[in-house]
Amino acid sequence: MRRRLELSNEVAAALAGSQDAILRALEGHVECDVYLRGNVLTLDGADEAVEAAATVVHELGELVEQGHEVAPGTIAAVTGALDAHRAPAEVLDDVVWRHRSTKVAPKTVNQKAYVDSIRRNTITFAIGPAGTGKTFLAVALAAAALSRREVNRIILTRPAVEAGERLGFLPGDLMAKIDPYLRPLFDALHDMLEPERVASHLERGVIEVAPLAFMRGRTLNDSFIILDEAQNTTPEQMKMILTRLGFGSRMVITGDITQIDLPRDQRSGLVTVAEILEGLDGVDFVRFGGEDVVRHRLVQRIVEAYAEHQERSAPDLRPAERRRA
Repeated sequence: MRRRLELSNEVAAALAGSQDAILRALEGHVECDVYLRGNVLTLDGADEAVEAAATVVHELGELVEQGHEVAPGTIAAVTGALDAHRAPAEVLDDVVWRHRSTKVAPKTVNQKAYVDSIRRNTITFAIGPAGTGKTFLAVALAAAALSRREVNRIILTRPAVEAGERLGFLPGDLMAKIDPYLRPLFDALHDMLEPERVASHLERGVIEVAPLAFMRGRTLNDSFIILDEAQNTTPEQMKMILTRLGFGSRMVITGDITQIDLPRDQRSGLVTVAEILEGLDGVDFVRFGGEDVVRHRLVQRIVEAYAEHQERSAPDLRPAERRRA
């Protein structure tokens, strides 16, 4: 089947992109050949594939006309939303944080579910591979909550598993020693705010970035708390951070149970907590997969390859969450 679609100048220019990058991305997500000549887009392939591709092109055209900038990643967002029977605009229009040239919005259906879960629940767990936006979206929502004065401070924390072994060999004081382990959180903050504002917030305690051990004995009121790399917590540490939750606070806990750095005989607190808190009111678990990776496409293939290798070589060692899925 061959079908020709006549596009507006604006949509045709957006789909052409730089060196046909958008068209090549489109062809990679549909099961037919795609050609653009002038304002006419030709789809060539099996009937069902052509119809599906025409739907994707229609949705992309609507996004362009609504002012969206179409990038290669937009194609994946649109096809993913359509596969989940969701309107792509419903996912991509949910702008979480906007600051000057920075606009943060979900790029996949699971990311949209994650954003909605954080807004709706007191505690949200995000479990999934690297590159799925778990930490980035959480920091964006925290910045938005702080700007709307829904919270008085942001607390970013993560376990410094490696630092516990090598602190004495690193130069500087304690904060200098743990800085490498907290650097990803600082990077996310600097993506949301100017460096001067980040420095000011850190100095006044409005934003606090500290290792998990610093949370013991505290009650965190009116705070947006993000625990990153939670797969490296012990069950006792996980219980400790959860019980720090105070009035007017929200907590987001992120981690990847395929990247646990704890000793082999030590169970991860992130694995254990799913067995304890699943189904508890006010607590939600959002699980990401390889399809949610929004970094370079090769990252998605790497994640999938590792998952396949793990299932082939040691199916009995798969995490509890995946065995139930």
